[in-house]
Amino acid sequence: MVNKLDELLRFQQTALSFRAAKQELLASNIANADTPAYKARDIDFASALKTAMAGSTHVLPVAQTSPMHLAAKTGGSVQGAPVLYRVPVQPSADGNTVDMDVERVQSADNALRYEASVRFISEQIKGMTVAIQG
Repeated sequence: MVNKLDELLRFQQTALSFRAAKQELLASNIANADTPAYKARDIDFASALKTAMAGSTHVLPVAQTSPMHLAAKTGGSVQGAPVLYRVPVQPSADGNTVDMDVERVQSADNALRYEASVRFISEQIKGMTVAIQG
């Protein structure tokens, strides 16, 4: 029974975790809007969710060609989803690709979708509670 409940909520749980990761990337972009040569990053939410739900979340290991290399996260993937660089709408002189208008819109859209997912999960749990008690 618990496995069926977990499977029922797995999609929304996965979607929420990717939404949270996306929001962190967007916040990082906004924080680095004035950093020279900073490249705006994002994830393709739809393909990341599709891959995660298919169960093929294989992550390529980072090749350490020298013992001096750090073994920390490289930023190449977030929860198995590859981090992509956003193509700038208008190039800047210092090489920074963050467009604050794009980042604000993406952040607001992502926050709205996150909230919708949370409400959907809440309603699903309420429905399951009524079914169990009823």
